[in-house]
Amino acid sequence: MSEFEIVKSNEEWKQLLTPEQYDVLREKGTERPFTGKFEDHYESGTYTCAGCGNELFKSDTKFDAGCGWPSFYEALDKTKIIEKLDKTHGMARLEILCAKCGGHLGHVFNDGPQDKTGLRYCVNSLSLDFKKLIHDSTQTK
Repeated sequence: MSEFEIVKSNEEWKQLLTPEQYDVLREKGTERPFTGKFEDHYESGTYTCAGCGNELFKSDTKFDAGCGWPSFYEALDKTKIIEKLDKTHGMARLEILCAKCGGHLGHVFNDGPQDKTGLRYCVNSLSLDFKKLIHDSTQTK
């Protein structure tokens, strides 16, 4: 039994994702810095897992860390993300995975905004989708 709610074969993931998304989400790849579609994206809404739609981050927790990847100081809900020790590339880092499908999102570091959580969730744009906040036009101003 898998620890994830959504389980697919590699072939099923390859049919669902682009080759670039598959590399990041399923093979733990990393997109080149400053190339992702969400690196310089600041619309209001929710960032979701590109693999399964799990809601991960709110746009109001996104900040410009200058690192070349979308950065957030807080996950939408701690149960939406799993943290695992990653000792690859001669480093010890905390990898972040989607708790619903196990997709690789990026890593979390302790160099985020100190006036917030102090965390920097450094996420690959390829592992994300975005749901724009739709304002209700019936509300009075």
